[in-house]
Amino acid sequence: MNCELRKVKSVMLAFTLLVILITACNGGNGTSTNDNKKTKDTANKNVATKSAVSDTSNSGPIADVKTILSKKEVPILCYHHMRVQSNGKLTDYSVEPDRFIAEMKLLADSGYKTVLPDQLYDYLTKGTALPEKPMMITFDDTDEEQFTIGKREMDKYGFKGVFFIMTISLNRPHYMTDAQLKQLVDEGHVVGAHTWDHHMVTKYEPKDWEIQIDKPRQKLETITGKSVTYFAYPFGLWNEAAVAEVKKRGFKMAFQLATHRDTTEPLYTIRRIIISGKWSPEGVLKSMKSSFR
Repeated sequence: MNCELRKVKSVMLAFTLLVILITACNGGNGTSTNDNKKTKDTANKNVATKSAVSDTSNSGPIADVKTILSKKEVPILCYHHMRVQSNGKLTDYSVEPDRFIAEMKLLADSGYKTVLPDQLYDYLTKGTALPEKPMMITFDDTDEEQFTIGKREMDKYGFKGVFFIMTISLNRPHYMTDAQLKQLVDEGHVVGAHTWDHHMVTKYEPKDWEIQIDKPRQKLETITGKSVTYFAYPFGLWNEAAVAEVKKRGFKMAFQLATHRDTTEPLYTIRRIIISGKWSPEGVLKSMKSSFR
């Protein structure tokens, strides 16, 4: 089952890279240039008329969309696998452990401080101050080395991470256990939802939302004893219908990947960059500085 799951994910991840390249050329989330122009025109009208976004946690007014979009983006890194490549071939989705260790040290030596989703949300919606050089470190897909290597290295520098969990993998060989998940939260890290089995939200039928989102979220909350209020789209792919469903379920923010934030729903299209195993530590710093506006 694990081999089959990894093969499926490998195919879908390769597909995602292709989608990201295509959508980058077209200007965003898989629409044509003309469609994006219409979206921007609509967004401008919405920004002018929409006074505030609803705060699901406090049921009070927060910053309007224009204010949120005016905030400088916080660099958000996304890691998947941390493994030695047996064939010696570096990949975009797997960072070798020694390189991850060097990246964490360089980030700390460069003065970066980690922030967590609650801090990012308050910064975007309420103007709360962040450290001088903020960043966020996120991990997708529940891999065990994210705990054994990722947490260990972050602990050296007082870094805290965000772990988006695919619950089908919990307690299986090479994936995290319930106990490790609980320890992460107890030590100040954040656990977020990443569906049950990594199916794209853009293809969901109505019944899928309970299977892929509601039940996995309840499981994570039972394991950790904490509310799960942040979500990451599998493969970074989303559409308007998915945003509406995520909002309806009370998630405060949702995270995508490479494309820019949506101009009408910036809190539900928070942007991250995948840290490629082909980059040097210095290349990671360069990408952080050039990718976030």
